[in-house]
Amino acid sequence: MKNDMSYRYHTRVITNIIYSAILACLVEVFLVTNLTMVGRYAAEKGREGSLAAMFYQPGTMVVLLYVLAGIVVFAVSFLLMQRESMSYITKISAAMQNIAAGDLNTSVEVVGDDEFSGMAANLNMMVGEIRELMDKERESERTKNELITNVAHDLRTPLTSIIGYLELLSGPVKMSPELQEKYIGITYTKAKRLQKLIEDLFGFTKLNYGKISMRVAKVDIIKLLSQLLEEFYPNFMEKNLSYELQSNVPTQVITADGNLLARLFDNLLGNAIKYGAEGKKILVKVHADADYVTVSVTNYGYVIPKEELPLLFDKFYRVEQSRSTNTGGTGLGLAIAKNIVDMHGGTISVASDLNGTVFTVKLQVNFDINREHFGNLGEHHEYEM
Repeated sequence: MKNDMSYRYHTRVITNIIYSAILACLVEVFLVTNLTMVGRYAAEKGREGSLAAMFYQPGTMVVLLYVLAGIVVFAVSFLLMQRESMSYITKISAAMQNIAAGDLNTSVEVVGDDEFSGMAANLNMMVGEIRELMDKERESERTKNELITNVAHDLRTPLTSIIGYLELLSGPVKMSPELQEKYIGITYTKAKRLQKLIEDLFGFTKLNYGKISMRVAKVDIIKLLSQLLEEFYPNFMEKNLSYELQSNVPTQVITADGNLLARLFDNLLGNAIKYGAEGKKILVKVHADADYVTVSVTNYGYVIPKEELPLLFDKFYRVEQSRSTNTGGTGLGLAIAKNIVDMHGGTISVASDLNGTVFTVKLQVNFDINREHFGNLGEHHEYEM
């Protein structure tokens, strides 16, 4: 395409040169013919010394005048024919000066289909990319500040409680073994919450800034989900929840990173347990076909308002109830889950009504990884076959 634009531009320049040369020749013929006639008339009238008679038998000076007139005619006509291109170049040059001065709202109208229009289009594209990079830089700075603020808030609360209870346990005041056991239990719970917050933070930073290759292998997703549900058994018992795994196939092997999928469904199941305790049940359903496997995690607790559903996968977003001490988190779990799904070329969605809150993940059975991805989030068991 670039060669085609260059060819059209060069063709137009050559055409303008030919037209200008033809016009210069015609003017030269006109001048020579008419001035020669005037000179002959003057000579016949006996005015050999007059200026007009010089053109009847032209000398060197007259020939140079003819040549100079031809050059002037050629140059003027060529410049007139090229004036649009020159004006366009001036606009592009002015736009580049504005951009160099920091005005990134500058753009050049793309006119025609030659090299200059291509230059204008590339200039507009470059400005757009610079604006996008600057917006990303601002967003990165905003995210960093938001991360610091959220982490400081979320880590301070359990840490303060842990220090407070440890001070009571190690203090001079004697307390009953039952009260000591209670305080130790509270401290342990707060420490586990602190551990989860740190794991989320660690996973988020690695996901966004760690950029390592995915370790793709064959993974039995039914086996992976069964093992995760077994690992969550104490959490189900603590919340008085039952769980069920339904599948249209007894086994389903897909191509994926087992550790990342473990983190993905770990987050979804943990989320379902935290916010679904009122519903008394967690349902995990798997539907597989030749090309895709769809996993849904349903809880029957708090109904999420419709207007909040699109925001759930945003970093640091939490519904208001999740600020409580029982369910509070960094707001990174679902953002991490979405990034993992995106890395596998899949989709994740959420729906919530009186029939339950459903997170649905759709993954390719035969995932083809052909580039590096942001990778491994924390420590997990291997689920590779």
